[in-house]
Amino acid sequence: MWRFRRAATRFVDPVLRPLAAWLPAFGVITHRGRRSGRTYRTPVNVFRRGDEYLFFATYGSEVDWVQNVLAAGGCSLRTRGHDVTLIEPELITDPELTLAPPFVRFVERRLAGATDMLRMRAR
Repeated sequence: MWRFRRAATRFVDPVLRPLAAWLPAFGVITHRGRRSGRTYRTPVNVFRRGDEYLFFATYGSEVDWVQNVLAAGGCSLRTRGHDVTLIEPELITDPELTLAPPFVRFVERRLAGATDMLRMRAR
């Protein structure tokens, strides 16, 4: 999984980043590195439930973008062409991914083995 994550970050993310800000179920989060202070833009899967946004940690909760958002207490999100400021990140471990839509639940749980998600609310 580590090798795939590195390849995705290096080769897939730059291609996906311009599209993810406009596609349903995708977005681009802007977050600051907790050690470097550098600004990062990371394409992610995102789903909205009321004023909450759910992000599935496909590569686990130890990845930099998750840790950066938790340390900062929020981030900004561009999804479907709109910008949203998100606050109060909460890491949730849910092996059944009960908050996910059925298709996403299948893909994230069965194919990727994801059990973690980050939940935030719009400010």
